[in-house]
Amino acid sequence: MHQISKELLNQERMLLYIYTPFCGTCSVARAMLEKIESVHREHIFYEMNASLHPDFMLENRIESVPCLLIKEGNVIKEKIYAFQSTGNIYRYLMEYRPELFAKK
Repeated sequence: MHQISKELLNQERMLLYIYTPFCGTCSVARAMLEKIESVHREHIFYEMNASLHPDFMLENRIESVPCLLIKEGNVIKEKIYAFQSTGNIYRYLMEYRPELFAKK
């Protein structure tokens, strides 16, 4: 995963994993996302330490961590708080990043 920067926050399309360093549930969620990136052999998600971006958290009404924020067309489409399973995250990837599943 790539750390987010202020410049990257303005991208029109992104999958942003928001966490805090001492959150146990965040560690489990990170493992799921890292496994997905490992399978696809590419960086899919950006990551943001919520503690370092309090203004972003307020402006975007992030309620808790972990959170997977899905932005498309410069609009927040989804905020996923319950990661549940790798399969559940794939459901969102199939909707918002279908190119990951196109045959090469």
